[in-house]
Amino acid sequence: MGRLFGTDGVRGIANKELTCELALQIGRAAATVLTDAENRHPRILIGKDTRISSDMLEAAITAGLCSVGADVVQLGVIPTPAVAFLVGKYEADAGVMLTASHNPCQFNGIKIFSGDGYKLPDELEDKIETIVLSGGKGVPVPVGGNIGTVTVEPDAVEDYINHIAETVLDSLDGLHIGIDCANGAASRTAEKLFTKLGAECHMISDQPNGVNVNDRCGSTHMESLMAFVREAGLDAGVAFDGDADRCLAVDDKGKLVDGDFVMAICAADMKSRGVLAKDTTVGTIMTNMGFSRFCEDNGMHFEATKVGDRYVLEKMQQEGYNFGGEQSGHVIFLDYATTGDGELTAAQLLAIMKRRQAKLSSLATLMTRYPQVLINVEVEPDGKKRFATDEKVAAAVEKARKQLGSDGRIIVRPSGTEPLLRVMVEGLDKKLIHTVAESVAAVVKEQLA
Repeated sequence: MGRLFGTDGVRGIANKELTCELALQIGRAAATVLTDAENRHPRILIGKDTRISSDMLEAAITAGLCSVGADVVQLGVIPTPAVAFLVGKYEADAGVMLTASHNPCQFNGIKIFSGDGYKLPDELEDKIETIVLSGGKGVPVPVGGNIGTVTVEPDAVEDYINHIAETVLDSLDGLHIGIDCANGAASRTAEKLFTKLGAECHMISDQPNGVNVNDRCGSTHMESLMAFVREAGLDAGVAFDGDADRCLAVDDKGKLVDGDFVMAICAADMKSRGVLAKDTTVGTIMTNMGFSRFCEDNGMHFEATKVGDRYVLEKMQQEGYNFGGEQSGHVIFLDYATTGDGELTAAQLLAIMKRRQAKLSSLATLMTRYPQVLINVEVEPDGKKRFATDEKVAAAVEKARKQLGSDGRIIVRPSGTEPLLRVMVEGLDKKLIHTVAESVAAVVKEQLA
């Protein structure tokens, strides 16, 4: 078995790679690592998204947690950022979210938050993994009254909704918005939240059945929402992924507003109000070149990290920044949340529209996007490992860099959550970047697929 934890928790095909046995072992190990030895009944929250395997894995990890004396509080179907928030509000010792985020229903995953609401650092994940791989060595085996209990928290959704609503400076009265819930966790929260804020909500993909999560809907499939907003004449649309920690938007013309544009709009607003810490936004190496130019032109700084919202968050914490995110829609408002929160992001974006009495299509013009091509090449697990040392792939990438010159760039990287290598090419010449991307992707496929 390789490393269990990727860039966003443990992830795999449910009941095949992510089995009940593994979930139970992770529960036992996590409770052991995350709680004080004297705290014989730590409280651990569990939330889940809507995929059919979540109930099965919830039962397994609950059993694992209780078997070492942890008291489990089940939150039911709820967004990932809600778990992160509620860990602090309920003064729990840790939180667990069962989700595979934007992936299809056959996948699932386990995300773990420590008592402060942040994702676990690598060293704690390593300790959990060591216990799992050792077969549970050092895990306590309580008996009698020392075994953990299970309760259900009925107010979890309402408490989370109230928290998001309290961060919004302006009512959304008069806004007509489309909301795509990806048939995921936002199906339980989004309509209640945005109605509470005053918007008139028009819902799509909000009827989860266990297998339709992210199925041609949500933030990874924006076509349906774009058409819906355009045809219904709405002011804007927002789309979430399966666990609602991402948000992408659609403007009044039915045009996509991706995470880079959302960040630009929010960063400019925060700077104008004097609340953008150190006038800096944190992104990743995949953030569009146009965003860094936008920051330069508007008296702001831009910092880039490795891909993954956990790395964005780490940089924010290290340097005292309070805003950052990813093109994919993970946006972190550190003043309000410890992780990316799609519904928080949507609420802030829509509030800016209302406060400035501006259309989203107008707000989005403040940044010019460089043309970008992203090709995902499916590879075997061994191919992802060999990527770093393959000489032909390295030669193809170096040739591409020379072709692009100073007006473009290429990034080839393995996905942290899927069996893919991502080839991203960006530059001013649309024809050239397509040619370069296809050429490099062909070499990657030939060598590593």
